Amino acid sequence: MLKPSFVHPFGTDHLGRDMLTRILLGSIYTVGYSGLALIGALIIGIPVGIIAGFIGGKIDRFFMRIADAFLSFPDTIIAIILSGLLGPNFINLLIAVVLVKWVSYARLVRSTVILEKQKEYVMQAKLNGLNSFQIMKKHLFPHVMGNVFVLASLDLGKIILLLSALSYIGLGAQPPTPEWGAMLNEAKANFQSNSLLMIFPGIAIITVVLFSNLVGDYLRDKYDVKREG
Repeated sequence: MLKPSFVHPFGTDHLGRDMLTRILLGSIYTVGYSGLALIGALIIGIPVGIIAGFIGGKIDRFFMRIADAFLSFPDTIIAIILSGLLGPNFINLLIAVVLVKWVSYARLVRSTVILEKQKEYVMQAKLNGLNSFQIMKKHLFPHVMGNVFVLASLDLGKIILLLSALSYIGLGAQPPTPEWGAMLNEAKANFQSNSLLMIFPGIAIITVVLFSNLVGDYLRDKYDVKREG
């Protein structure tokens, strides 16, 4: 293990690997894959919310009972259970996070659609002969995306923390994958001899999560968006 120097600005780990390079590569796994998990949650949550809110009835009750079941427990607990059942690797962890996170977007979109479908422009669209799919696609979908975008920017930081935490306890990325949470787990054995091995990945996680939260708070305040519980 080498201390920080001009050649290795963040030093090297116990296997002689450059820490700066691993931190930069780790952003692809931690931030990039968190973004993919968020997109996956949106792909499921938005259509479910629009259909449940617009059609209502048995379909609405069916989807909302599923959502209520997921919301009965904290996100972290459900993600741990699903990751344990699927197996400890990063792809399974992403699947678990998607299954956990789609619920909040479905509920948000549903509540927005229920309000919007009572307005005159939707009634006018029905009188003009548009079918339900066309109304949902052309009129309701654009109206829900503003709220979804703001809340997604807030959720990105939470997903990054969730992925990193579960990788740290061994349910996500496995060594030698340079994921920030896995790097923290790998470095804890050498914390006393070289604490920088844990400090640098920790700073990377904190910085990205803080930036994501600041952007999300700014957008939420600007557009006066409130999370639907």
